[in-house]
Amino acid sequence: MPTLSARLLDRLVPAFDQLDPGADPVLRESDRADFQVNGAMALAKRLGRAPREVAEEILAIADLSGLVSSTEIAGPGFINLTIADEALIEQLVEMGDDEALGVPADPEAGVVVVDYSAPNVAKEMHVGHLRSTVIGDSLCRILELTGAVVVRRNHVGDWGTPFGMLIEHLLDMGEAEAVQGLSVGDLNGFYTEARAKFDADDGFKERSRSRVVSLQAGDEETLRLWRLLVAESVRYFDAVYSELGVLLEESDVVGESYYNPLLDAVVDDLDAAGLLVDSNGAACVFPPGFTNRAGEPLPLIVRKSDEGYGYAATDLAAVRDRVGTLGAQRILYVVGAPQAQHFEMVFAVAKMAGWLPEGTEAIHVAFGNVLGPDRKMFKTRAGGTVKLQDLLAEGTERARSALLERGHDDDSLEATARQVAMGAIKFADLSTDRQRDYIFDWDRMLAFEGATGPYLQYAHARIRSIFRRLEDQPAAGGILLGHPAERSLARHLVALPDAVAATVESLSPSKLCTYLFDLAQHFTSFYEQCSVLQAPDEATRASRLELCELTASSLRLGLGLLGIEAPERM
Repeated sequence: MPTLSARLLDRLVPAFDQLDPGADPVLRESDRADFQVNGAMALAKRLGRAPREVAEEILAIADLSGLVSSTEIAGPGFINLTIADEALIEQLVEMGDDEALGVPADPEAGVVVVDYSAPNVAKEMHVGHLRSTVIGDSLCRILELTGAVVVRRNHVGDWGTPFGMLIEHLLDMGEAEAVQGLSVGDLNGFYTEARAKFDADDGFKERSRSRVVSLQAGDEETLRLWRLLVAESVRYFDAVYSELGVLLEESDVVGESYYNPLLDAVVDDLDAAGLLVDSNGAACVFPPGFTNRAGEPLPLIVRKSDEGYGYAATDLAAVRDRVGTLGAQRILYVVGAPQAQHFEMVFAVAKMAGWLPEGTEAIHVAFGNVLGPDRKMFKTRAGGTVKLQDLLAEGTERARSALLERGHDDDSLEATARQVAMGAIKFADLSTDRQRDYIFDWDRMLAFEGATGPYLQYAHARIRSIFRRLEDQPAAGGILLGHPAERSLARHLVALPDAVAATVESLSPSKLCTYLFDLAQHFTSFYEQCSVLQAPDEATRASRLELCELTASSLRLGLGLLGIEAPERM
């Protein structure tokens, strides 16, 4: 069934078209009514007429019967619309019969490739990987619900000169001992030891450089050792993703090494297209509109003067593969904001080369930083990088303590503590507009009040407790909206599809987070004002239980789209 906003537009657009074909009604949700139509003022300006007069004519033309119960022209020409209770109830019934709760699937969504997380082989994941991983995971879940064929791509750093020293260090340690250390997740220690040896030992440095040459030449033994390093790292990544509840698997790992054989063709084809320019021995493309601080044209270096390839060549090869092989209509790069200019230039060159054809989009889904209480980059007390596994473990322990304080001490404590911790971490991240920085604050994140993951999880658990207290099966009946709090909750419930649509449009899960927090608040108000189990009559009781069920389902679906579990008990 179409959403309420879509049904309204179906009635309003013909009226606007009659006055000016293609005019936008500019439909918005409103605090003064249910919806507000703002397009009459812009239309009046184009027609040279008074806005209120145009608004009156719109209402005279539009057939709003059965959908709108009252209309009002406010101020200079705003049109306020109140939805008929019957239409709200109809929408709720349809919502309850749909697994997607009324969220429509877009048949034109197509194939979307989402590039996110992207840790480095032989290095542990840290807090700097959190936002890419969590935002990317949520966007994948939401896009899949709305009809897209989502292809996840974990573009790990698994190629390049550091692997020479890593392989040599592995051989020095002994393969069995090295693998044992890596298998328990001591990637940072392994990398740090290799780096220190490389900096201090000229003989080791020379062996490392020779090993890089062997790796790039395809020496089978070197490749075997490289695959061993990659495999142990991927196994560690999988453990972190599993703990965090992120839907990334080994098959989603398509690292830099995958694109390495494609790099020569990137250069050759750019050269054949007349786009390459030699700049001090480096092969570059100068996309229009990019300059340095001196106002000089800024190059995208595709191949360096030493014949080596950098990130630009790999990213161009990835664009070609994702469009040409995977058939992507959209490619989302969930990468930090500092890489904005790099991606703008890569996308510009890809378009110049014809690798991003008309109708295909590449979008940098930029995000800000995670800050500590001092508003600086989040670090350990000793000033080091915060390991992601340590962060998740600390969150689970803190959540466990918080639950114990609230009297939760049954057999589900450990599982619930993990759910609450991951929910707290993810919601704090996702509820912030992704382009902004946010402060990592355990006390705020784990609070059971306010806009937090635990608050929403508790709202769901509280609703489920209502049904556990039922002594008999509720009688079947229709939904009634006799109390203002019932109607307010119903009105917010049917707005779920619009919240999901706004999230897809903005590629910012904060839109969905805001909706879910508002829904929980509307439910709290309803629950405080409208007795459920002790309702005045059976019909009202059945109706209020149905509203409770729809609220729980909406919270569960919405939290799931954020990658957050909804516990039955808390």
